[in-house]
Amino acid sequence: MLKTNQLKDISVLIHKDIPLRGRNAYILCSCIRTLELLEHNREMTKKVITRFAPSPTGFLHIGGARTALFNWLFAQHHGGEFKLRIEDTDRKRLTEGAVEAIYDGMQWLGLTHDGDVVSQYERRDRHKEIADELLAQGKAYHCYCSPEELKEMRETARAEGRSMGYDGRWRDREPSEAPEGIKPVVRFRSPNEGETIIRDQVQGDVTVANKQLDDMILLRADGSPTYMLSVVVDDHDMGVTHVIRGDDHLTNAARQAQLILAIGWELPVYAHIPLIHGADGAKLSKRHGALGVEAYRDLGYLPTALKNYLLRLGWAHGDEETISEAQAIEWFGLDGIGKSPSRFDFTKLEHLNGQYIREFESNEGLIAVCRPLIEKSLDRPLTDVEAALLLGAMDEFKTRAKNINDLADSTLFLFASRPLNFIPKAVKILSDDARTILTGAAEVLEKSTAWDVEALEADIKAFAEIKELKLGKVAQPLRAALTGSNVSPGIFDILVWLGKEESLARIKDQAI
Repeated sequence: MLKTNQLKDISVLIHKDIPLRGRNAYILCSCIRTLELLEHNREMTKKVITRFAPSPTGFLHIGGARTALFNWLFAQHHGGEFKLRIEDTDRKRLTEGAVEAIYDGMQWLGLTHDGDVVSQYERRDRHKEIADELLAQGKAYHCYCSPEELKEMRETARAEGRSMGYDGRWRDREPSEAPEGIKPVVRFRSPNEGETIIRDQVQGDVTVANKQLDDMILLRADGSPTYMLSVVVDDHDMGVTHVIRGDDHLTNAARQAQLILAIGWELPVYAHIPLIHGADGAKLSKRHGALGVEAYRDLGYLPTALKNYLLRLGWAHGDEETISEAQAIEWFGLDGIGKSPSRFDFTKLEHLNGQYIREFESNEGLIAVCRPLIEKSLDRPLTDVEAALLLGAMDEFKTRAKNINDLADSTLFLFASRPLNFIPKAVKILSDDARTILTGAAEVLEKSTAWDVEALEADIKAFAEIKELKLGKVAQPLRAALTGSNVSPGIFDILVWLGKEESLARIKDQAI
């Protein structure tokens, strides 16, 4: 069946000999429009398949995580499939444990892939098969250039101000001319004339003059396939319909499109996402936040918060900032991706993470996340009584936390053994005058008959008035003595949580 572009080409040829006027022009234009509608309907009903294809050279970095998220959301939005491929053809760059780090990072983020994970390296025979077919069709050829010859070619081109790409010197030569002792590579016979146009869903139409692209290598001298060939073959065999990736791959798209068309396959839909920069606009580095996903987990960020933040790095839906996973799936589309690089901002991420902590689905769930950290710090498990205490106090603790580590650390004083450890700011608070105040406060609290927030607050306020002190002058020493810190939830809540016996013991430890 003719495609729209083919029918348009036919119309141009006909027009050379037969002027298209009146009814003839109307009929042909109607046919083109009908075919366009049929193609559009076919595209709309085709099952969407996206992929994430990281190289196992290290951790799952934050840019890769965003790419995976966008692919996952697009597939979810269209009821399609999201596939995972490990691009491990370059064996020299493999890092031990990198594949497991990618799996762990995606699992933590909840980005579940469909089907088995594809190893690019294990498919090398299939890649070579396609290269051999191109050779047989004359769409690829053997190149017998030695490394020294290639080096000389580039140096000459540099000196003459020309492109340092391969100059095609073996493009039309016979293998019989091959020098001895040189194992050839297989190069793609790239078109020399015309243009290659990538109709990108983010960047718009990107036009590349074919003469700017040299004949890329498909098979190395040892017979191993290159990345460019492997990607094209794997995307086709996996049924990938949409290639959503960083715009650092945009220069590869034209080469890959040429290869796809030469093989006779259908082009996928391309969407190249702008990269993430640091808050200062410079290329993202470790100082900006270019860490592995596992580092954000260790820093106490929730996966839901990190996903929300990554979603908003380069994609927008009105003025929405906090977006649930269900909303993200419902709203996500390629038309919401901007063309400009995004800026990574730790302050915004912290703010969003704190919001997700405060709005966590349940206190029980929040405790399940932070309890292992608490028990690790205490070097012992929490008792049932302590766990119940933590549950009752969680509403107060979570309002101040920016991350899970902060949340866990802020609760430790509840379970600490006497004598407490004091941070420097707490030590500074506990002056001789403050310790004298603690002595008087302990005497008042010892006489308290009702150990609840309202009664304790009334007792301490009355004590402050008698001593002609502002409430803060009493509250700060109490906070330091009870928690070992200068920051905590309200001291009257703390007194209730610790109970009368433990509270008085801690206060007396610091009183004069």
